[in-house]
Amino acid sequence: MYLDELFSVDGLTAAVTGGGGVLCSTMAEALACAGVRVAVLDLRLDMAQAVASRIQQAGGQAIAVECNVLDKASIVQAADAVEKAFGPVDILINGAGGNKPQATTSPDLSFFDLPADAAQWVFNLNFIGTLLPCQVFGKGMAARGHGSILNISSMNAFRPLTRVPAYSAAKASVSNFTQWLAVHLAQEYSPGIRVNALAPGFFLTEQNRFLLTDRDSGALTERGQKIIDHTPMQRFGTPEDLIGAMFYLLSPAAKFVTGVVLPVDGGFSAYSGV
Repeated sequence: MYLDELFSVDGLTAAVTGGGGVLCSTMAEALACAGVRVAVLDLRLDMAQAVASRIQQAGGQAIAVECNVLDKASIVQAADAVEKAFGPVDILINGAGGNKPQATTSPDLSFFDLPADAAQWVFNLNFIGTLLPCQVFGKGMAARGHGSILNISSMNAFRPLTRVPAYSAAKASVSNFTQWLAVHLAQEYSPGIRVNALAPGFFLTEQNRFLLTDRDSGALTERGQKIIDHTPMQRFGTPEDLIGAMFYLLSPAAKFVTGVVLPVDGGFSAYSGV
């Protein structure tokens, strides 16, 4: 009973951007299993609907909401839909993000030729796509004096990876913004509002699967092998590996924790290589 109460999020309402993706869909489903009313927000409504449907079929409460995290009007419209269905949002998870090939260096695309618009697109999706939902949903939290925001940063924010300069810089900005917003909301509005971030290590997702494993054989690529060699736990993460850390940061167990970026990386960030 003690641990149940300490980590309880039962009865709260959460909005999850990027909720149709591999990692955030698992997080959304886990929240629903714990009694949270979950709004699955995604630019791809069909993906959000698939996640919401799974939650509903399992006995949870969920709705799917189309949302473009780069369009404030779209976010406001989504927030209104969530509040109409479930009431005020207690938890915001900013999971929308990603990279694109045009912003990734390769033998065919040098750093010197990276298109500025591709780099801008990646930066906007990851940083502005976090800032705008924080403005819209955070405003309600500020008015009520409580709430929890969980951003999704990355290992790239700790140690920039080769080939992805825009993505690394964007995720570093998410980590920095997490700390800034934690201080700002606590000082200017209420110490009952907490802002933290998870920094996943290397997880196989639709975005990076074929960078890390061979499309046909499933064997590790050279890049994938380097990552495993630098991960003391000797494996990629699974979406379920994020769940415990997520519940900790969102629950009363972390009521004195704000402004932290928590690595969930199998030890990657701790390993010097020797």
